[in-house]
Amino acid sequence: MSFEPRVLARLATGIENRDPQALATLETLPPGHARVLGITGPPGAGKSTLVAAISAEIRKHGHTVAIIAIDPSSRATGGALLGDRIRMQQHHADPGIFIRSMATRGGSGGLARATAAMVRLMDAAGMDYVLIETVGVGQDEVDIADLAHVTLVVLVPGMGDDVQSIKAGIMEIADIFVINKADQPGADRLEREVQAMLSLTNGPKPPIIRTVATDSTGIADLLEAVSQISNPPRKRLVEAAPRIDHLGIAVNSLDDAARFYESIGLTPTHRETVAQEKVHVAMLPAGESRIELLEPSTPDSTIAKFLEKRGPGLHHVALRVPDLPAAVERLRASGARLLNEPRPGAGGHLYVFVHPASTGGVLLELIQENS
Repeated sequence: MSFEPRVLARLATGIENRDPQALATLETLPPGHARVLGITGPPGAGKSTLVAAISAEIRKHGHTVAIIAIDPSSRATGGALLGDRIRMQQHHADPGIFIRSMATRGGSGGLARATAAMVRLMDAAGMDYVLIETVGVGQDEVDIADLAHVTLVVLVPGMGDDVQSIKAGIMEIADIFVINKADQPGADRLEREVQAMLSLTNGPKPPIIRTVATDSTGIADLLEAVSQISNPPRKRLVEAAPRIDHLGIAVNSLDDAARFYESIGLTPTHRETVAQEKVHVAMLPAGESRIELLEPSTPDSTIAKFLEKRGPGLHHVALRVPDLPAAVERLRASGARLLNEPRPGAGGHLYVFVHPASTGGVLLELIQENS
C-alpha cells in the first residue's frame, strides 16, 4: 500500500495528535515489510548526519525510506524543537524519502509517545526502511531496542569516561556499534574501549563499524552489517502489556489545583472540556504517565456528584492497553460491569470505564494504546 505524501503527512499528524479518525484508519491498514532501524547515542554523536547519509545510500539501491526524528518538545508550542530537520533538507525533494519530526511531548526513553504508531503507519505505507533517530539519550533511555529490528548505537571519539557512564544502558542494546567522526583523533582508543567492554559479555559480539557521515565514508559497510542481521519478530509496534496512562483526580477548581501542582514542577500542557462527560480537564505530564485534573462543568455531572459525596480526591486509574476491543470482549465474557461503550474522551483517546465493583474498589479506565 502507498500514500500520496500529503495524505500520509495528514494521517501522521492525526496519529500524533491522537485524532480518533486517524487512529481508526491506522487500525485498518495491513502490515507492510519495512525494516526498522533505530539510531541512538549521546548528544553530539552526529546522529542526524548519519541518518541522512544512510538514507542516501539506501536510495542508491532504489529503496524507499521513512525518517522519524525525535526531538525535544518546545516549551512554547509543545511541538518538535527542531521542526523540519534542516540538517536533512537535502532529502526533502526526494519523493522516496519521507521525513517526520516528532516532539517527545513528555515521553521518556528517547522516543515520543506516538513513535510506535508512527512506525506502524510508515510500515503500512509501503516503506522499505524506517529509520528512527532518538533524542540524545543517557544510560536509562533504551526504549528504541524494543521497537527497532536493528539498533545502532552511535559513539564518537573524545567521549572520555562517557563510554563507562552509559555502558549500563545504551551500550547493552546495540546490534551494531557505529564510531562516527572516525577521522578524528581518539577513534582507535574508543574502539579499544568498546572491544574491552564487549569482552566482558557472553554471546555474539556486535560489530563495530567506523563512519564519517559527512562524506559517507563507511556507510556502505554499515548497511552491509545491517543486512547481516536477520529481522526478529516485530517487537513493539503495539505495546505488549497494559501500563498506567494517568490518574484522574476530581477537584473543585482546576486553577487552584493547577497552582499546587505547578509548585512541585508539574505544569498543565493541555486543557479542554469534554461535553459528553460534563467535565473540564487539565493534563499534567508526569514522566511517562500524567495526572488529569477533573472539574465538573455542570452541577449534574458525574464528577460533581463524586465531589458532593466524597470530596476532592482520586477518581479513577487509567490503563493503556494494546487492543481495547479485545480487552472489552474479555471483560464482558468474565462478567465485568462496563459503564460505557468505547468512545473518544479527553485528548481524543478511545476509552471505556469499568465499575469499581468489578475491579476491587477503584473506577478503572481502559484506553486504546496509540490513541
